[in-house]
Amino acid sequence: MKLFPTQEVGSLSKAPFLKKITRERIEETKRWGELLGVEGLDELLNLLRDPSKAYRNMDKLYDYASLFAIRFFEKAGLDVVWDGEQRRIEMYEYPLSYVENFKFLGVVKVWDNEFYRKGAFTGEPKLKKPYHLDEFIFVKEHARREVKIPITGAYTLADWSFDEHYIKRYLDLDDPIEARRRAKEDLVMDLAKNILRPNILALVEAGAKRIQIDEPAVTSKPDEVPLMVEALNESVKGIDAKITLHVCYSDYRMLFPHIAEARLDQVSIECANRDTIELGLDDGRRRGYHILDYFKEYTPWLEVAVGVIDVHTNFIEPPELVRDRLIYAARRLGDESKIVACNDCGLRTRSWDVAFEKEVNLVKGAELARELFK
Repeated sequence: MKLFPTQEVGSLSKAPFLKKITRERIEETKRWGELLGVEGLDELLNLLRDPSKAYRNMDKLYDYASLFAIRFFEKAGLDVVWDGEQRRIEMYEYPLSYVENFKFLGVVKVWDNEFYRKGAFTGEPKLKKPYHLDEFIFVKEHARREVKIPITGAYTLADWSFDEHYIKRYLDLDDPIEARRRAKEDLVMDLAKNILRPNILALVEAGAKRIQIDEPAVTSKPDEVPLMVEALNESVKGIDAKITLHVCYSDYRMLFPHIAEARLDQVSIECANRDTIELGLDDGRRRGYHILDYFKEYTPWLEVAVGVIDVHTNFIEPPELVRDRLIYAARRLGDESKIVACNDCGLRTRSWDVAFEKEVNLVKGAELARELFK
């Protein structure tokens, strides 16, 4: 395997024609379609010129959006790709719309202009049907690179929800904190067994070889990291696939030493956002990568997909900065073969123009870093 393979992390802003069909969006679609070499572009453009007809064919629009995103990442040169979650509403709301005994209560704001519908479990969660299977099959059939599919983990689905069911089991306890702790443990593990595991099994049976489990909530409650690890292990027990844990914008020290017990091959973390944008290999300039000391001490067998691209700014990282970040990360970890090059998180908050330049420079920077290890 080559050094510093490159991969995306998950989301990408929706394709232009999914946002709103206007003359400007059609021209933008044409520009991107020609740049990316998207198949069937003329058919799509003809469809978009009649918006009422296009909106009656949303399944076709979603297929095209997925194809655009696949070609977006491939054209940038990434080794491992996905479709930017073009079919998904949001990482929390989307999966829970496929779960029985769950009800949505209202809309909450995450940050900036990001919203989702929050809800509550009213009984034991049951899966209506695997909710990422169709999108995976489409990507697998059309991708020309290796594919990695992201899925929201059991702990985050539970932590971001209300519980109106499990807490009733512990009403006789005198300690309300202990009651909530036990109720949450039950909910998280049932989500792992009833929701995550069947989904992952269906994906692997359909040919998935890489699964990314997203757990952004986990370090907000450090004492519950062992619970997340237990749920992750239950979710992937006996699964023959490469498993990545993605945790964004966290105090990663809270993962240790518990993460050493997780059945993982790779951890994907944010580093660039806390780094400087100056070139160099000294500790001060590369302060975003000091956390690798913990991986070196506790989990030296794991690959670490370090964020070398900041997804929360329009600054385009030059390839030389990506190079320096990767070289420093490799030296800090002590094993260059374990370093993977990626973004801090998904790119959905960036425009396609900015995101594409960032991905192209990610690939160029990884190549520069490889040259120094030949």
